[in-house]
Amino acid sequence: MTQLTRRRFLGSTSATLLGAAAYARAGQAPNDRVRVAVMGGRIRGKFHLGAFPAVPNVEVAFVIEPDANLVPAALEVLAKKQKDVPKVETDVRKILEDKDLTVLVVAAPDHWHALATVWACQAGKHVYVEKPVSHNLIEGRRMVEAARKHKRVVQAGTQRRSAEHVIAAREFVKAGKLGKVPFARAWIAGDRKTIGKLANAPVPKGVDYSLWLGPASGDFNPNRFHYNWHWFWDLGTGEIGNNGIHGLDLARFVLDLDAPTRITSAGGKYFYDDDQQTPDTQIATFDFPTCTLVWEHRIWAKNGNEGEPFGIALFGEKGTMIFDSKGWHVKDGSATDSMKAVGGFDTAHVKDFVDCIRENKIPNAEIEEGHKSTRLCHLGNIAHRTGRTLNFDAAAETIVGDPEATKLLGREYRKGFELPKV
Repeated sequence: MTQLTRRRFLGSTSATLLGAAAYARAGQAPNDRVRVAVMGGRIRGKFHLGAFPAVPNVEVAFVIEPDANLVPAALEVLAKKQKDVPKVETDVRKILEDKDLTVLVVAAPDHWHALATVWACQAGKHVYVEKPVSHNLIEGRRMVEAARKHKRVVQAGTQRRSAEHVIAAREFVKAGKLGKVPFARAWIAGDRKTIGKLANAPVPKGVDYSLWLGPASGDFNPNRFHYNWHWFWDLGTGEIGNNGIHGLDLARFVLDLDAPTRITSAGGKYFYDDDQQTPDTQIATFDFPTCTLVWEHRIWAKNGNEGEPFGIALFGEKGTMIFDSKGWHVKDGSATDSMKAVGGFDTAHVKDFVDCIRENKIPNAEIEEGHKSTRLCHLGNIAHRTGRTLNFDAAAETIVGDPEATKLLGREYRKGFELPKV
């Protein structure tokens, strides 16, 4: 273990709470074949179909996709990486019965993340779950509980935690070179097109819509289907969950932030006149004991802060650390340093996950940390939806004195797709 990796491990909240014993039954010998099922055949699913077979002695054995129209393109991606053709299924429950399956990769929409993860842990599988790790806060905690009870390695898809330049930035801040950091900001400007307004329609041929919905419900509408599901409360988590999770997680990681005490949100649908429910303009503020962290998005705009469409700024007493498309640099103070972005951290994140399965280690984005970053997204959305300031009790993981807001910590489930108790 390198000095940098060891320091990160010892400084991790999840590592402190878990200890190495938590993964006592997780490991495999380095030469053991790791058999993977990828749930989801679109953007992130295709990435994983290319990334996992690139790791030595890893095979994608199953592709799970309820839309048959997506399968040929997904298999084409995989065919470039491995010779063996995987079995295609529509129902994740069927493949979890396979005793030789090692890993479930959850790259389905947000509303499926928790249920698939908990089912997989119960079936003895390790899980790589895409960001945001859950659709709501209660689900995230249930995922952590399932990983603990069944002693599974569960990695969140916040891949910047495996980036060398981000790890170096964390060490820079921990060494006190930025001084106190009372304020941080993350942002995105998406320049997205409107989704318009569409009527309900017949389910497309080749789509098992019941399995696509899973825990959710509702008639088929093209605007609530592929990708645009992000902008509907019962399916997605809006832009703060879609991209905000990356900025918020990086800030939490570098600044070693745990839980906020107070959350506010401003914004709304100010730009688009379409079917989207989630805000196209939002500023969410999270007060931590030592720092205020702000997320802002304007998904209709071309440019964000610092001339960057996506970025993070940490405002310290000795300078301001800016993360942009080139890496990070420090300006406006006595501290001066920089580091270029090191490519390939997305695939490094996958390799880290596989290595942790084989070597009984805690992954770079362990589910506890993924949950803590994702809950910021949920709390920001709840503050937006209620129009009120939230006071958060981290120990009980609940909102204080606001029953209406507290109800939004969970959701109702369609019969047959209820989230199991752990």
